[in-house]
Amino acid sequence: MITKTIDVSSPIHPLLEQRYSGVSYDPTRIVHKQTLLSLAEAGRWAPSCFGDEPWRFIICSKQDNPVSWDKALECLKEGNQAWCQHAPVLVITCTSLLFDHNGAANNFGPYDTGAAAMSMCLQATALGLMTHQMGGFSADKARELFSIPEPFKPLAIMSVGYQLPFDRVPEQFKARELAPRKRKPLGEHFFDGAWGEGL
Repeated sequence: MITKTIDVSSPIHPLLEQRYSGVSYDPTRIVHKQTLLSLAEAGRWAPSCFGDEPWRFIICSKQDNPVSWDKALECLKEGNQAWCQHAPVLVITCTSLLFDHNGAANNFGPYDTGAAAMSMCLQATALGLMTHQMGGFSADKARELFSIPEPFKPLAIMSVGYQLPFDRVPEQFKARELAPRKRKPLGEHFFDGAWGEGL
């Protein structure tokens, strides 16, 4: 597995350091159903407003359900298809726009669904898997091909699988895989008691 070092201003948990959105998946390594259940269980226990659990994840395994996997791949933009064709699992992430308990608009749905997706990513990292979240897809096509009903909104597609050993990474992806992980300085986005006052 490719290991990237990151420059942190304060120590963080190794899982957060190791989580990495690579593009080189090993097409020969299967992600077994029990592993997918573990990822789903991690997402299930994410926090949500009123405990409403607005998320829905359509998990498409190339091994177990190649028809659904093909449909998920078809929803991706061409640039993402180029490398996702080797990912053994594609997950369509959706959120409800309404609360279950009263039918009112749920403005927190995408926030809560993002928390569930991140929980799945961290569980995947703990199990030696790599995940990559993508906004480059057609929500309309996902809705059509997977019969996603209102009031649910497709938000993203996540690829899941095992990383390809670096000596087998295609030449066109090597620079991308080796590029350092970067973030803006902490104080630009995290404020100390007032807007713009860097932490």
